[in-house]
Amino acid sequence: MEEWQRFKSVKEQGEWAELQFMAAAAGRRFTVCKPWGDTAAFDVGIEHAPNFLRVQVKSCTHRRGRGYWCQFRPHDGKNEDYSLEQVDLFAAYVIPANAWYLIPAARLLGRERKRGAMLFPVVLPVRKNSFHYEGYKDAWWLLMKTRRGLAKYGR
Repeated sequence: MEEWQRFKSVKEQGEWAELQFMAAAAGRRFTVCKPWGDTAAFDVGIEHAPNFLRVQVKSCTHRRGRGYWCQFRPHDGKNEDYSLEQVDLFAAYVIPANAWYLIPAARLLGRERKRGAMLFPVVLPVRKNSFHYEGYKDAWWLLMKTRRGLAKYGR
């Protein structure tokens, strides 16, 4: 049994994924900030030069065909959804593949709201129209963007 398969709850898995993201970002020399408590819509703040980005960390483990389905909705049982005023970037961790996707929030929360996405870190999809987010795999350079720069990805 893999280490990640031993989590007792989705919340425990999410907390672990947040720690993994913070370690990965800090290892790339970004300043990492953690908001106190669970009331903020974002999990981690990233400071780079004069910029501060709000990052919501998500994780997934269940494979569907060639890919993994990752949800981009709050798991707290509320009907409220994320907004572009609350989150700048989603960091999606495909745990079994040890793969990170850094996706601008504007790409998911823009005109066509996406509740989730198929990610293909191991085997690329057969159909080209399924290849929406592969350009965001290991896109750590997006943490150097400004909020305005990330907002352009929603157009």
